[in-house]
Amino acid sequence: MNLIEVRDYVQGRKLVPLYDIACHFRVNVEAVRPLLGVWVEKKKIVKHKGNIGCAKGCCACDPATVETYEWVGG
Repeated sequence: MNLIEVRDYVQGRKLVPLYDIACHFRVNVEAVRPLLGVWVEKKKIVKHKGNIGCAKGCCACDPATVETYEWVGG
């Protein structure tokens, strides 16, 4: 897994939970965050934190399943 692979995955999915990215690359969520951070700093990916992935609002979900990333770059 490298920067380009992460970019391509998020770009292809448009809006994707952190957990899905980690599962796709078969790594821990903490291994993905720094790579996503690079794209967030470049303003190509936006990090959404909250209940975008869950409509229940009970806060019982794993944070990695509701932390989503959206491709906004050109």
